[in-house]
Order: sequence, then C-alpha cells, then structure tokens
Amino acid sequence: MTTAISYPVELVPADVYRPQEDSQLLVDVMERHAPPAGLRVADLCTGSGFVAISAALRGAASVTAFDLSAQAVRTARANAVAADVEVDVHLGHWARAAEFKPFDLVLSNPPYVPVDEDEAASVPESAGPSLAFDAGIDGRLVLDPLCEHAPKLLAPGGTLLVVHSEFADVDRTVECLRAAGLRSEVVTSQRIPFGPVMTARAGWLERTGRLEAGRRVERIAVVAAVKP
Repeated sequence: MTTAISYPVELVPADVYRPQEDSQLLVDVMERHAPPAGLRVADLCTGSGFVAISAALRGAASVTAFDLSAQAVRTARANAVAADVEVDVHLGHWARAAEFKPFDLVLSNPPYVPVDEDEAASVPESAGPSLAFDAGIDGRLVLDPLCEHAPKLLAPGGTLLVVHSEFADVDRTVECLRAAGLRSEVVTSQRIPFGPVMTARAGWLERTGRLEAGRRVERIAVVAAVKP
C-alpha cells in the first residue's frame, strides 16, 4: 500500500529532492512514536524541508535542519516561511548538528541508494540531484557515520528516526545503532513501487545479485533508536 503524501511545502525546484513515500513514512512514524510537541528537533539532510516543517507544525519547541545543497537550504527556508513556522536551516554536512546538540528528536531521510560510477548517469534529471540519493556501492555512505555519531547528537532519552530502503541493509542499521549504545529496532516498514532512481538502478541490482529478476517493488523501513 502506498502512503498518501500530504505536502507542507509549496516550493520544490527540480534540483531539490521532492518528498516521496519515504519522507511521508518518516513523518507518520514521528507522529505515532515520537510526537515532536515541546521537543528540540533536528532534521538531517532536509531537502525541501518537508520533515522539518512537519515537526514544526506539530508543535516542536525548536527545529534545526541541515543540508549540503545551497538550493535545498534556500528552498527549505522559503517553505518554512510559507508554512508560517520557524525552522533554523543551516548549509553544511549533517554532522554540523553536533554544534547545536543535544536534541530530543533527530530525524533523517538520508541518501541511501546504492550506486557505482557506471550506473550514476542513467537516472533521469527529473529524479532530482544525485546528492540527495546516491550513497556509494552499498548505499551506506551516510548511514554508517550517522549511526556511529547519533549518540553524540541526542539528549538522554532522545530518539533518532531514520528511514531507508532494504537495499541499504535495514538490519545493519539496527545493529550499528545498538553497537553505538542505543536501543534500536525497526518500528515500521512498507512496500512501494520503484521510483525513477530505483528503476534506473534495477538492472545493475539484478546483475549484482541484490534484486530478484523482474521485481520492481522495494521495502522501506523506519528504524528508531533511543539513547538510554
């Protein structure tokens, strides 16, 4: 079943990641498992600001967002103004969140699509910037360091929610977060049809043995981790 996307953003230029099912699933889980009302919230890899603005609209005490793309930062700021909420959006690597810690809730829809150099150019421009989805040969270019550094960003009792595809190894995310000292589990998952990026990568994933021939559906999951 596909999750309906309720947009709290008005502006999404072609060179900024457009919110999709993964973004909406993350927001849905936030509402159910870690309501942001009264919390200090960080949104890592914010893109258009969809997740950050969703947290602000639900009563977060403060929301701080980060993105490597200057266009994404401008877009998220404009969307926050249009939504009449305060979101402090910063240009730079997600690790900059350490400058503003601790947070009660950290949210992230990071790049997680596996890629090699020969496959990178096959994705249509309409899919958005490769910076928003390409994540190395195993899809964990961002996920592994994020898992390692998550405890440094969270206040005691704080929660991390991160969403990504099965093709970036959901179980490994749970294990890495546990190894970092957090209580971690998959709180929900959903099967969705391939979007343009995964469609472009399907042949390569089949050739490398990570995708059954002909399958064009993926499982996305939200992993929650709590700092004791």
